[in-house]
Amino acid sequence: MSGLKKIKNALISVYYKDNLEPVIHQLNAIGVKIYSTGGTQEFIESLGVSVTPVESLTSYPSILGGRVKTVHPKIFGGILSRRELQSDIDQLEEYEIPEIDLVIVDLYPFEETVASGAAEQAIIEKIDIGGISLIRAAAKNFKDVIIVPSKNEYTFLHDTILVAQKGESTLADRKQLAGKAFNVSSHYDTAIFNYFNGDDVVAFKQSVQNANVLRYGENPHQKGVFYGNLDEMFTKWNGKELSYNNLLDVDAAVNLIAEFADTTFAILKHNNACGLASREKLVDAYKDALAGDPTSAFGGVLITNKEIDLATAEEMHKLFFEVIIAPSYDVKAIELLKTKPNRIILQQKNVKLSSKSFRTLLNGVIEQDKDLKTEKIEDMQTVTQKSPTKDELRDLVFANKLVKHTKSNTIVLAKNNQLLASGVGQTSRVDALKQAIIKAESFGFDLKGAVMASDAFFPFPDCVEIAHKAGITAVIQPGGSIKDKDSIAYCDANGVSMIMTGTRHFKH
Repeated sequence: MSGLKKIKNALISVYYKDNLEPVIHQLNAIGVKIYSTGGTQEFIESLGVSVTPVESLTSYPSILGGRVKTVHPKIFGGILSRRELQSDIDQLEEYEIPEIDLVIVDLYPFEETVASGAAEQAIIEKIDIGGISLIRAAAKNFKDVIIVPSKNEYTFLHDTILVAQKGESTLADRKQLAGKAFNVSSHYDTAIFNYFNGDDVVAFKQSVQNANVLRYGENPHQKGVFYGNLDEMFTKWNGKELSYNNLLDVDAAVNLIAEFADTTFAILKHNNACGLASREKLVDAYKDALAGDPTSAFGGVLITNKEIDLATAEEMHKLFFEVIIAPSYDVKAIELLKTKPNRIILQQKNVKLSSKSFRTLLNGVIEQDKDLKTEKIEDMQTVTQKSPTKDELRDLVFANKLVKHTKSNTIVLAKNNQLLASGVGQTSRVDALKQAIIKAESFGFDLKGAVMASDAFFPFPDCVEIAHKAGITAVIQPGGSIKDKDSIAYCDANGVSMIMTGTRHFKH
């Protein structure tokens, strides 16, 4: 093996001691001298293993309440010395500095402390200084030194380097760990920057651990990777790995269902709902969601905000779909759903999601606040002579939630808390409306008494005229056109009620 190096001296300074014990015992077994300080030193001593305090090497105690322990030339000289350079070797001998071949560090938990809601001073004290410096120094000198930058690498160190290779590391081992070290340090610094930066617009920095290579991207000729930990978001009970397109649909589904408190079922295809219904019983919500577009539902992503019971599972089982997402499952229901081995079954956990969204654009990145505004009845203003009925108002609220999560330009038609049809992603709002009407009628829906929601204002009265002639009796839209009065006038002349929200919901 290329570039073999034997471990003679090790420096260990960690916050979490989980799974460190076998490493300590194996280092001791192969005769490695261990240097440590503070809580790590006490832990090693509790295992009955000999350890040399860092203070005996530096001739300085830990000072400033533990803020300064390992930051010293006798420590960093031993890490950074170039073993092939005679002048470095001579200086180590002159100042009695031992070569340090292995550095094991686990940093103070800065992100966890921030997430806990701790006071600022407690957060500041969790900014690691010595540990991050040790990681960078050892990684820089990977030709001679092994850096273990987090507890996640203890198993590799123990099983591969200490046991299988008897305390010898290859150049490839050390370079691989150095790369992981700079990943740890850059992620740590990004978290600190974002804490201090707050809402200031200074620079764009994001760091997400856990890379998951997907089968491919949006199309088979494109590579795809998901960065993040899906296990924090879902428990996966069955099925193949999620694809790039599955993930896009799952994200859209999760955002949509979060709008609803009543028992609701949604079916999505290409990030848009093709079926949605709220009912007292879940099985009825599913049936009515499916009725909205049984053709598009084939191969779709299904989601609900209630536990899936056996009756609902039996109906769902008749349909080919890619993914089902629910907060929980009845035991018999999940047994039935799992009989299709490729069917992806996800149980959604209660996880706080980011309030920001971003994507690459041109030669940079564009970022925005997520559209988290959902209009309540008190936010809505009736602008026509006729007010919507109680049932129409309920349906307008329902449709307005959905239009927010549908690709622009979009029109949503709904009745009795059920999506009848939507016109999606059209360059003309008139075309979106016509598409929705044709689709609703093709599936046998009677649009008389239905409501219409638009993601943006009507620049002309043509849409309300077309909708009225199709049977629509109530409309909800943001308003804001210089010609709002024309649409209002048509509604007043034809007995249609209109509500304005004042909020546009473009989605591109």
